Amino acid sequence: MPLLTQPAGPGAFRTLAPLVLASASPRRRELLGSLGLGFSIDPGEAEEPRPEPGEAPADYALRAARAKALPVAAAHPEAVILAADTIVVLDQDILGKPRDAADACAMLARLSGRIHQVVTGCCLVRPQGGEKCFAVSSDVTMRRSHQAELAAYAATGEPLDKAGAYAIQGLGGFLVRRVEGSYTNVVGLPLSRVLEVLLEWAVAAPRPGTPDRAAG
Repeated sequence: MPLLTQPAGPGAFRTLAPLVLASASPRRRELLGSLGLGFSIDPGEAEEPRPEPGEAPADYALRAARAKALPVAAAHPEAVILAADTIVVLDQDILGKPRDAADACAMLARLSGRIHQVVTGCCLVRPQGGEKCFAVSSDVTMRRSHQAELAAYAATGEPLDKAGAYAIQGLGGFLVRRVEGSYTNVVGLPLSRVLEVLLEWAVAAPRPGTPDRAAG
């Protein structure tokens, strides 16, 4: 059964069918909730798979998202399931979560002054058994940071549970010079693409509103 329930809140959309977010990430919960949708949360217990030798980063992100989605779908056959996995990629190397502050500094030093990719694999499963899986990639340009800045950031503890050792929406926002592509994808969920599927599957719909006559 779902561990938590996110009640519908202010937003442009409403939920038409049961929806379960298969993630414990507070960032994904906030992003999905910003639409105004109500949903349940069940992260499941599946272990995150490791990348295979030579596996393309996007293929790995998709495989990891699907591995999260399917067990939760089996536990909640009445609901649409949404799972996601976000990775940081530099020169085709997948950067996971740092082991400690020193490892975080080393990762951030590699990223400093360079462009890397943030790839989120998403998998949605509906009760009828249909799936829709996709990957969204954004290019992130990092400012060139001094080692003392990186060490000070690592000391905050924020990088330790973040892929690539930074959180663009948190204290690590100062590291990022530019994002090309979806910003919410970098945070952890490509909201626009996810919403397209939820609308297509009639899981979500716009809330009734008063049209602006001048816009017509």
